[in-house]
Amino acid sequence: MPFVTDPWNGLQFYELSHMWGCGVPSYPGDDDVIFDHGVKHAQFGVQAYKIRTNFHTGTHMIAPIHMQARGEDLSQITPSRFFGNGVILDLRNKKNWDKITADDLKAAGEIQNGDIVAINTGWHIKYSDSMEYFGEAPGLTEDAANYLISKKPKFIAIDTPFIDCPAATSLTPHLGRPGPYMKRLLPIYREKTGRDALEDYPGFYPAHKALAAAGIPVIQQMGGDVDEITGKRATMIAAPWKIWRGDACPVRFAAIFDPTGEVRIDTGVWQEEGK
Repeated sequence: MPFVTDPWNGLQFYELSHMWGCGVPSYPGDDDVIFDHGVKHAQFGVQAYKIRTNFHTGTHMIAPIHMQARGEDLSQITPSRFFGNGVILDLRNKKNWDKITADDLKAAGEIQNGDIVAINTGWHIKYSDSMEYFGEAPGLTEDAANYLISKKPKFIAIDTPFIDCPAATSLTPHLGRPGPYMKRLLPIYREKTGRDALEDYPGFYPAHKALAAAGIPVIQQMGGDVDEITGKRATMIAAPWKIWRGDACPVRFAAIFDPTGEVRIDTGVWQEEGK
């Protein structure tokens, strides 16, 4: 089923998240998500889990503090940033290691000031613990990030593991930076393209660093039913935890349509009895 309809108001909800839990794909160099089923129904009549995880797993939101020492953490981002109208751009023509430029974004559709911008490259269908998914995805260039910044978005979402091309991340060696966490990426890139990845992508997270410097949160590894709504405008909502000093968190991300156009946000006025 591509969407769920609320029986009380008729709103249609589209899932934009991957399933999260024990065994989900994790970034090269990171620990896996581990669940400890410490309290069991058979034993106590209830259940509870303890979780050990890196917060950068599955569909997750990244706060500016991840890339900027003085950037906002998740607890400092106001709830108004997690809800609003926006657009789902179709970049499914992009292939392995392709650059997504500002011109690509402009050609994909109109972005209004203050939008939530979701970018569908089609990469979510490859979601897995694989070299291709983590190491060969397309990614935004710095000029694309600067174009998005000019639109003052609430946040950006993309269905790739990084908002940058993987060759511009800690998967490859960059002087004075962590990594490389995928040592085979450079020779595979050269074998498949005939080029040097570090010449093609000399920067270290240039797009993400630009967005973080502008105070813009980013959702990576978007998934779910995004293909069903690509090319459309929608109301979108994300629900990360309020974590002090939190740089990232798995997030439930959804799009909402109102087919009737009659649903309204409550006014907040107290309803007196009998009225």
